[in-house]
Amino acid sequence: MPANGQMKTAEGTQIRSVAKALMIIDYMASVQGELPLAKIAARLGMAKSTAHGLLATLKDFGYIEQSPFTGNYKLGMRLFEIGNIVGNSLDVRTVAVPYIQQLVGEIEETVHLAVLDKGEVLYIDKRESHQSLRIVSQVGMRLPAHCTGVGKALLAYLPESELKRVIAAKGLPRYTKQTITEAQKLGNELRQVKERGYAVDNEEIMDSLRCVAAPVFDHSGRACAAISVSGPVARLAKERFELAVTSVTRAAADISAALGYRPAAVGSDLLGT
Repeated sequence: MPANGQMKTAEGTQIRSVAKALMIIDYMASVQGELPLAKIAARLGMAKSTAHGLLATLKDFGYIEQSPFTGNYKLGMRLFEIGNIVGNSLDVRTVAVPYIQQLVGEIEETVHLAVLDKGEVLYIDKRESHQSLRIVSQVGMRLPAHCTGVGKALLAYLPESELKRVIAAKGLPRYTKQTITEAQKLGNELRQVKERGYAVDNEEIMDSLRCVAAPVFDHSGRACAAISVSGPVARLAKERFELAVTSVTRAAADISAALGYRPAAVGSDLLGT
């Protein structure tokens, strides 16, 4: 390791002491409650003196608190304050705007951003390209979830009990000959959506219309929205269909990351003493 305490990673230069301090916060957040110094150091593979110094610094800044009775450590209120500030600033519609614009330019089809509200799809943003098929949808419109790409992308991540409640309340009405109207068949479709990471509406709500959608996850891992590309079946076919899948899933991942979603933990190679 360089003498200045820096280390090279795939993302660039990281400060080892900062990385270790953040690992302490991440570990304590995952365990919750109070933890003794020895357990923190052992779990993260640090010398007790190193862990103690990092905890003392975090304590000085309010990120860690220490019990005057047991000497154990817990997360501090400063993290709660910052979390509220960040959470209040992360409106999915605002965050998604540049990614939606980029997607429209790349695929040149209609792009929707939607959320699931009361068992229905609620469109919160829509952008069209110059060659886009004029789709009967608009911001603020509600459509059924079971036969739309964004709807299926969101239904796939509901708990089974909640999915059953949605189906019981809304039913599975037919809109075209392609509409899925059987609960078991829809369940099979939603499992495939989770496996591949995207949903397809193949003329299920409107003839000649195809839609590719992917879920957007917030910092807690909840599927909070979905983004889609919609266009004529004739245009969204073969190579352009594959491009739509790649572009939509990438845009969804980028928006999720901007919202604080982290699908994988930080690598353990930062734990060396």
